[in-house]
Amino acid sequence: MKIETRYKSRMPSFPFQSRFYLPVGEKFWLSHGLALTWMVFSIILSVPWIKDLGEVVTIPVAIVLIAGIAYLPGYLNAFMVVSLLFDRQPAFKTLDPKEPLSILIACWNEEKTIAETLMQLAKQDYAGQMRIYVIDNNSTDQTAEVSKRAGKELGLDLHVLTEKTPGKHHALNKALSYVDTKYVITIDADTLLHPQAVRRLVSRMESAPKEVCAVAGAVLVRNSRDNWLARLQEWDYFLGIASIKRLQGLYQGTLVAQGAYSLYLTDVINKVGGWPDAIGEDIVLTWAFLEQNYKVFFEPTAIAFTEVPTNFRHFARQRSRWARGMIEALKRVKPWEQPRIFTRYLTGSNLVMPFLDVVYTVAWIPGLVLSFFGIYWIVGAHTLLVLPLALLSNYLLYRYQKAVFQELGLRIRKNRIGFIFFVLCYQMIMSPVSVWGYIQEFLQRQRVWK
Repeated sequence: MKIETRYKSRMPSFPFQSRFYLPVGEKFWLSHGLALTWMVFSIILSVPWIKDLGEVVTIPVAIVLIAGIAYLPGYLNAFMVVSLLFDRQPAFKTLDPKEPLSILIACWNEEKTIAETLMQLAKQDYAGQMRIYVIDNNSTDQTAEVSKRAGKELGLDLHVLTEKTPGKHHALNKALSYVDTKYVITIDADTLLHPQAVRRLVSRMESAPKEVCAVAGAVLVRNSRDNWLARLQEWDYFLGIASIKRLQGLYQGTLVAQGAYSLYLTDVINKVGGWPDAIGEDIVLTWAFLEQNYKVFFEPTAIAFTEVPTNFRHFARQRSRWARGMIEALKRVKPWEQPRIFTRYLTGSNLVMPFLDVVYTVAWIPGLVLSFFGIYWIVGAHTLLVLPLALLSNYLLYRYQKAVFQELGLRIRKNRIGFIFFVLCYQMIMSPVSVWGYIQEFLQRQRVWK
């Protein structure tokens, strides 16, 4: 995806938005009502499938399987579709913020990528002071030296810190002790920011209510041309992850202010004790904010491009780590302990994810094989009750993302084959990988940052 520096002072005009305003609470309950209606319709429609499958595995087992394959995914997808139709990104109150801020980049053997990351920081159109901390977390290469040299050549206010104890949370907390600005941004060492990214992220924070303590940026794929796996992930970031972020942002409870690119209030991070000792430190940190009755927003026009794994082993390790991070967050902060009903629902939805992933892995994938032999016990229900909603949500997000890209002077890369395989095959990869992550967390296997 091509990065340009065209500047615009207005917010993008998103499709499907009307001038009729509904409060967030009314959107929430109306979306649930329509999603429940869809699920009841699905249950009535699926009775023949239940009976056919019940003759093989018993009726109770058939109900459990179809619930995990069609009813619950259909409910969640219907809730998302209706919520996206209601979504209306509020306008910025300020477009030219100048508040000083600190940027933290935790590094472990990043000598090949850190210079380009710093170069994109030097191109930011942000008018305020940016103090950059590169934290060398026990690297064995020339990360520190390359960072110092690049910072000097680019004229950045850059400081290189050293943290010998392995672990991303150790690196970030080391830098946090040096931060004296109101805002702090974290980015990954292989993440490239759009030239307007910092300005837009800070603009969203300064336009937000006082209860907002963090804003997650939009992270997209920079290396999608590398191979088939990267092409699949391009659509996952562009449509899948972005749709979830927009849904959560609408209800003021973005569940992950991801470390790859997010902004936080420094004093609130200190209040909750800094980044936790967790494999999903950004997930657990965000849930700690929500537990304290803070809100977390998402800004779709503050775009960063990250490098995704192109080796399946690395991809599986990353996504299983994300699954483990979700379980860590659920164990540390129970959904029913969340003070706001929106975040109770959003975090509580994750309670059913292991069940859905297990059922998809052990039932839907074998059911797909059976469908090639004319046996549609499983795939028929899924195709009829879930796939249309998934396609609709992808269409809505594509329209939203197209408006964002036009605003930022970007173009959407053509990747039709990747999209087809993303819709048809991606979940068949993701669910087994997630199940492996759940098993790792249950067995308390060793944590690996990368």
